[in-house]
Amino acid sequence: MSFEPFAIGVDVGGTHLRAARISRSGELLRKKVLPGARDPAKAFELIKDMIREMDGPGAVAIGIGIPGRVDGLTGEVLSGGYLDLSGRDLKGVIARTFGRPVAVANDCGMALVGEARLGAGRELSNIVMMTIGTGIGGAVMQSGRLLTGKQCAGQLGHLIVNINGHPCRCGQRGCIETESSGTSLRRHLSEAGYDQSTLYEDLLPLAISDDQRALTAMRAWAAPLRAAIRTLSAAFDPEVVVLGGGMGHAAVRAQEFLSPAQSWYDIEVRLAVLGDDAGVIGSGLVAFDLVAELHPQAATKGKRLLMVNGVPASGKSSLAHGISQRTGWLVLGLDTVKTPFLELVEGVDRVFNRTLGRASYKSIFSIIQEAPEGATFIVDAWFGFQPVSVLQQHISMAGITNVAELWCHAAPEIVAQRYSERAEDRVVGHPGVSYVPELIELVKRAEPSRLGPVLDVDTTAPQEIDLIAGWAERALGPRGV
Repeated sequence: MSFEPFAIGVDVGGTHLRAARISRSGELLRKKVLPGARDPAKAFELIKDMIREMDGPGAVAIGIGIPGRVDGLTGEVLSGGYLDLSGRDLKGVIARTFGRPVAVANDCGMALVGEARLGAGRELSNIVMMTIGTGIGGAVMQSGRLLTGKQCAGQLGHLIVNINGHPCRCGQRGCIETESSGTSLRRHLSEAGYDQSTLYEDLLPLAISDDQRALTAMRAWAAPLRAAIRTLSAAFDPEVVVLGGGMGHAAVRAQEFLSPAQSWYDIEVRLAVLGDDAGVIGSGLVAFDLVAELHPQAATKGKRLLMVNGVPASGKSSLAHGISQRTGWLVLGLDTVKTPFLELVEGVDRVFNRTLGRASYKSIFSIIQEAPEGATFIVDAWFGFQPVSVLQQHISMAGITNVAELWCHAAPEIVAQRYSERAEDRVVGHPGVSYVPELIELVKRAEPSRLGPVLDVDTTAPQEIDLIAGWAERALGPRGV
């Protein structure tokens, strides 16, 4: 049984086609990569096949990143380069075929969404991104939103950096795509006298060793890109410029071989950190955004669960109550439910204690079931004392739609010490100090439930409650989506 909704993200590249199931928080749940196709009809069929393979009952929407110009309002593909899907009703056909809302956007724009929320631009609102590969893609984010203009702003690969340069398929000359793309690097190498088999990986060690021919080729490739970056800085004043794509790392490294030249428009350049997954992650997140736009009422439905998980004495309770104080979310603890019974019931042994634990566990989710839609709960428990399938059943029964997990842990000897120190103060019925050897072995094999995004928390280190609470809010996402 799967209770967590997911979006299908598709990234259509020049070399590869990627598709994935993406969680609300941007986690890759499942992924597949196939060689791409430059024939539009074949590529169209491959896209449908990949979506079909990723589809399932939990799919809420589909996001597709396409190389080329895409209308930001309608999702119509206006033109393409090495793969031209213009003139084909991609959005309409996919929506009708799979019965899901569909978002179509430029592939670099989708990658920028991924990097802005989870990668190199995290926590920033004004970002410019360029993807360096077969061609050069571009996207601009201002105040947290992709800039689209009247149709398709952000075609940064077609900034002119050399008015007397090589012709571009867009009809201009000297576009950055003709000067600093992966394809143009081959021309620079040829012009420097290298044969067609020479690669960037061959050029780099030569440039590092101050080989003048290698430096000439490297600088010829890197200089137009620096000029474009500074032009973008002047135009948009971003907080950072992110370079991604298959040649993104090479492009960042190549900038190191240029002579220093101070400018008003120097800007921090970062390498994208999500790698080849940026496009599918961003596409999935945009698909979730589309669902929220189409069904804003969904934000008030469903319930959210923050699991504060860990073995006994792992530091769960302090963290759970700290998060509660910051957020106002109610804490339901396994011991909170169980202890009053232990205080009143006589003759409790280990077997009865386990039975009482299972009943308390179920009671917690029964309480959540009775709560109003839109509520968020923190549950403080060692969730591993029962099979994960039982937890899934309880979550489904309670009407919980969004789950995140804080995994609390410490070294076995520290957990043992904590447990021993508090054993005498606990109500009769809880295992005593004799349980410590068993607990040590449990610490060694215990793992999180992984039913949603997981944040690892070492409870021996100082806890930054505000940061953890912020992560939890982002990880849980909007209610009911």
